[in-house]
Amino acid sequence: MNIYVGNLSHDASTEDLRQAFEAHGEVSSANIIKDKYSGQPRGFGFVEMPNKAEAQKAIEGLNGKDLLGQQMNVNEARPRTEGGRPGGQGGNRGRSGFGGGRRY
Repeated sequence: MNIYVGNLSHDASTEDLRQAFEAHGEVSSANIIKDKYSGQPRGFGFVEMPNKAEAQKAIEGLNGKDLLGQQMNVNEARPRTEGGRPGGQGGNRGRSGFGGGRRY
């Protein structure tokens, strides 16, 4: 099962993530997502656990728990939608591109 882990400390390493989840069962991979331009962690990652029961136990046991000063948000990863965003279109419809809006 693929597990999403959000609200990670920027100090957290892949090994920190792996160790937290290994307390609940076998971990086949752990990955912290980094910005492709700066190389800085983006504050979330994914953990793959082959045993669904162990993965569910890890989700229940780690959601809201502290890792390096941050409360993790842990749940089953959802597959990406076509186009990467809901609706499949994207773009800045109706926005000028100026101001405090979020950029994608």
